[in-house]
Amino acid sequence: MEKLFYEKTYIKTFEANVTECRLGENGTFEIFLNRTAFYPEGGGQPSDIGTLGEAVVLSVKETEEGIIHQTDRPLVKGNAVEGVLDWKRRFSHMQNHSGEHLLSGVVHKKFGYDNVGFHMGKNEVTVDFNGILTMEQMIMVEEEVNELIWLNLPVLETYPSKEELEAMDYRSKKELSGQVRIIEIPGGDRCACCGTHVNQSGEIGIMKVTGMVRYKGGVRISLHCGQDALFDYRRKQECVSELSTLLSKKSDGIVQAVEKLKEEGVEKNVRIDQLTKDILERKAAEFSFSDSPLLLFEENMSPLHMRQYSTLLFEKNKGEVVLICSGSNGVYQYALGSGKKDMRDLSKRMNKRLEGRGGGSTQMVQGTLKATEEDIKKIFKEET
Repeated sequence: MEKLFYEKTYIKTFEANVTECRLGENGTFEIFLNRTAFYPEGGGQPSDIGTLGEAVVLSVKETEEGIIHQTDRPLVKGNAVEGVLDWKRRFSHMQNHSGEHLLSGVVHKKFGYDNVGFHMGKNEVTVDFNGILTMEQMIMVEEEVNELIWLNLPVLETYPSKEELEAMDYRSKKELSGQVRIIEIPGGDRCACCGTHVNQSGEIGIMKVTGMVRYKGGVRISLHCGQDALFDYRRKQECVSELSTLLSKKSDGIVQAVEKLKEEGVEKNVRIDQLTKDILERKAAEFSFSDSPLLLFEENMSPLHMRQYSTLLFEKNKGEVVLICSGSNGVYQYALGSGKKDMRDLSKRMNKRLEGRGGGSTQMVQGTLKATEEDIKKIFKEET
């Protein structure tokens, strides 16, 4: 198998012969070729996709048998076929993988941490390091990486001998055997790697860190490179523009405007909660003292206020057991409370008979009932 993705990284189309075609999983087909430019999934980098003749290449993987191209239709063994890569996707992978090398190399050089996890996802690239970084340190790393990108350094590929490798200082996630492929960006990184890369660091364009979280004793860094960084910036700029319009503020005043809205919202919620509590207390005062079960249906009452209302009623001895329901069309939210009886047992019996679900404590249970108002009244009376 001739691996054109190493020999000619920038190849977009190629000719090959089909050496085998067999039925794969879920109605797909597994195609073997005598040569391929499709990079198989590996080392954190997704596979290339594209077409082989009229067949769509869905994924590519390397096994002991060779490189398998998963396609949506069969190809005839022995026939010549033209392969066409999804170049936009491939070049994005090359930019992101090369950018990740610089990021990992700079972090290792400055702080001694190792890259212990790398994943090139659909929406972002993540890199895991086995040590803690602050955001200030990460900004410093980001700046150095971009300086190395803009120096337009060569991205070198070598296959050192065993003796040369033993004398070489390079990064690797695991012990290696056999022929090792080394990718080096002078002054930036030297690493054992099987992925595809750009020829010059300038082709990466830019590397932007988009997030950092604590992860397994270290940190997980999210980033975008090149065209993905452009697309990410474009999406975020659209969001900023829309928010600017909605808030009638310039983009640099959005944060302050949102903070003000948040403060106003908190103040309004406190006031609304107090007014609601006053209303519920007045409603509860209208009921006479009673040891009988009490069932009430309320319109558009939130679960929180249903719980508060039920608690007020049984604490003020308006009912030994109080069930508040709110809903329509045969689906009701409920709050079931009592200061004297175990509500968990009662709720289980009602849930069983009224297609309900829910849970809580001995004093208060909340959940949902799928039943009519008449059925709820009937079952509540029978069970209490």
